[in-house]
Amino acid sequence: MKLSFPLAAAFAAILSLSACGGGAGDSSGTPAVVNNPAALTRTDIAIGTGAEAVSGVRVQVSYTGWLYSAVATDFKGAKFDASQPGKPFTFVVGATGSSESAIPGFSQGVQGMKVGGKRTILIPSSLAYGAAGVQGVVPGNTGLVFEVELVKVCGSAAC
Repeated sequence: MKLSFPLAAAFAAILSLSACGGGAGDSSGTPAVVNNPAALTRTDIAIGTGAEAVSGVRVQVSYTGWLYSAVATDFKGAKFDASQPGKPFTFVVGATGSSESAIPGFSQGVQGMKVGGKRTILIPSSLAYGAAGVQGVVPGNTGLVFEVELVKVCGSAAC
């Protein structure tokens, strides 16, 4: 069988790409969807008027969390967590490695809020659960989206 030069060149190019993994992208020909915001982003929905959440103070927040999706409205993919109505989440802003800490992006995202304020926080995976994720809940290297309301600033006292 005799191949024409253009056909032979195309065949060789396809063969070489398939040998090295097919070049860029996946086998479907569609670009991969990035499920990770580039940076921590805070967007105020409502500005509070009460005490301010600053590093070192204990606070209470109500929240809903979604997996970040670059193709979803407001980047909200699947909902994965929420505080229970009437039972806000209590943590110390800026604390790490304790029972009173939150993931770094959540803690950083709440800083500067005032009681009564509401905010949307986009968190890259590096400030959330990283490559490990949370088994069965948050896939590795997935960013998060939270809507948060600052309910109370307790200071150093227990809430």
